[in-house]
Amino acid sequence: MKVNTGILPEHAKEVALELNKALADELVLYAKTRNSHWNIEGPSFRDLHLFFEDQYEALEEFGDEVAERIRALGHYALGRYADVLKLTHLLESEYSNDAKTQVKELLDDHETIIRNLRRLIDEFDQKYNDKGTSDFVTGLMEKHEKQAWMLRSFLK
Repeated sequence: MKVNTGILPEHAKEVALELNKALADELVLYAKTRNSHWNIEGPSFRDLHLFFEDQYEALEEFGDEVAERIRALGHYALGRYADVLKLTHLLESEYSNDAKTQVKELLDDHETIIRNLRRLIDEFDQKYNDKGTSDFVTGLMEKHEKQAWMLRSFLK
């Protein structure tokens, strides 16, 4: 069934593509955070193990929200690993069990996501006349800003 919510079909398609890129970022960051949770070592093990768990549980929700927004626009959420790796803005790195290295990399990834979402806020509103998705992305950006603040606080 066609979606008739006042967004031009070609605009909805472009918005869905950008949201699929954001979804890919969410899924990659989720996996990297989960990896940090599994492989952390050292004197802060317990605290960071639990901290990373809180972070990846939140990221799982973020990804689900993005996928549902894509579906609300009448498009499919791309969740195959092959699609995710083609669309993500994030990079894989070498494994590390060092807490500061793990936290710094996760922080860098959140900040990459924040910069991309900040760009999309105006693009969705002004270029595609989709204030709803612009508002959704604003809220998502704010969630990432909070997670970045928590990671940044660890590094001080």
